[in-house]
Amino acid sequence: MKHLIALITGASSGIGEACAHAFAQAGYHTILWARRSDRLQTLADTLRSQYNVSVLTHTVDVRDRSQVEVTLGDLPAEWSNISVLINNAGLSRGLHPFHHGEHADWEEMIDTNLKGLIYVSRAVLPGMVERGSGTVINIASIAGLQPYPGGNVYSATKAAVKMLSDSWQIDLNGTGVRVTNIDPGLVETEFSDVRFRGDTDRAATVYKGYQPLTGADIADVALFAATRPAHVSIQDVLITPTAQATTTLVRKETL
Repeated sequence: MKHLIALITGASSGIGEACAHAFAQAGYHTILWARRSDRLQTLADTLRSQYNVSVLTHTVDVRDRSQVEVTLGDLPAEWSNISVLINNAGLSRGLHPFHHGEHADWEEMIDTNLKGLIYVSRAVLPGMVERGSGTVINIASIAGLQPYPGGNVYSATKAAVKMLSDSWQIDLNGTGVRVTNIDPGLVETEFSDVRFRGDTDRAATVYKGYQPLTGADIADVALFAATRPAHVSIQDVLITPTAQATTTLVRKETL
């Protein structure tokens, strides 16, 4: 297989699913990781039929370092030359002031948003460096740049992702490997459903009164960054809905 290969974590919905479509449409063969195998299989079937590309799916929890390393180590040889890594797996839990926060929520966010990204990147980057090419795209958040009420630990994990992206610019300088950090604002996905543990009515209020971003908007940015000429590196992108000025200032129409 001499085609470009993209590995996408958190691919079963939202930004990850949109990235899978965008990169497959651009001709990339895709490796899709997520915890929901049924959704992965449905997505893979769609990509194969719509875009005539090859797709591998793996049910992977990025919080499990051993599982990450074994899954990557077991890739068929023709799939091992990963051109693009999209670190998308992530979540938020709750909106409590820090002193009312839940330890289990914090650990889930830290283990997924930060440690999972580290585990996957540590396993993929050596191959990119050896080949002298590749692009890592980290999906961070505006929350990592600007705090907001109740965001505390979630914001801290995304600030850490931004700092890792900046640090890798230094560590990977001269290797031919590029790093793009994307900081999305409000994107209408399952993000708020997860945060509010299935309270769909509450989640829906987050996106009412204005036009939020979609997963496809973020996927467009990711694909643009990955397809620049080798001498061009898109290091950092902050993307918000036009209605959003900061994490908390969103112009909403009266409903």
